[in-house]
Amino acid sequence: MSSKITTTALKEMKRASEKIACLTSYDASFATLLEEAGIDVLLVGDSLGMVLHGDETTLNVTMADMLYHTRLVSNVCERAMVISDMPYKSYISSEQALENAKRFVDEGGADMVKLEGGEEVCEAVTSIKQAGIPVCGHLGLMPQSIHELGGYRVQAKTKEEAEKLKQDAFLLQEAGADCLVLECVPAKVAAEVSRALDIPTIGIGAGVDCDGQVLVINDMLGMYEDFKPKFVKRYAHINDDIRKAVNGYKKEVKSGAFPGEEFSFK
Repeated sequence: MSSKITTTALKEMKRASEKIACLTSYDASFATLLEEAGIDVLLVGDSLGMVLHGDETTLNVTMADMLYHTRLVSNVCERAMVISDMPYKSYISSEQALENAKRFVDEGGADMVKLEGGEEVCEAVTSIKQAGIPVCGHLGLMPQSIHELGGYRVQAKTKEEAEKLKQDAFLLQEAGADCLVLECVPAKVAAEVSRALDIPTIGIGAGVDCDGQVLVINDMLGMYEDFKPKFVKRYAHINDDIRKAVNGYKKEVKSGAFPGEEFSFK
């Protein structure tokens, strides 16, 4: 077992040009597989609202939801860093942000918390970091602001928007953020931000020049079929195998072929 991934380790990976591999995880079963595979960072994302709860957005995810799933993941992770999303309206003030961040560490076992936003969350970032809790920022497409952004679309496409994103990235770094997720931004913009920052960037739909990459595991395994963004590469089609297995089981139960003698006690 390699050493635990820490904020220092992530920054060393950036300096060494070693890409950071990150995937979402919501339970112990998948977390165990990802840990065994050597994935560096497991993100307990509020994306669980869509892939597990069946909602159209992440906005209904609660602190209770996030703490529960974070604990499931952190319980089995010895090497991978566990980052947990702070859900919608859980960091409106710096005081609330700090209180909830402490809960993620104390109750959820998280190694780091993630907040969406730029200048407007910098005070919260500083408050959390000063308490000794690592922080990940999130810029570009921010799912918790989906109504304000007008849908799931590429951000920072204009010069003005790109400059604002870069400014926010520097402000988050100055506020104490240890790393930064860049979601759905032009590859050129993400590359410029990644080169300029001292902290690592983790891209999702932000090109190859980020210091790492993250995908929703259900997307990359072909398990969540309702929504397939351009940036998702499917490395498997698990749903096809699940359907085949379930149909085979149903057929054998209906016919009486299962359980046969080999699966019964004498």
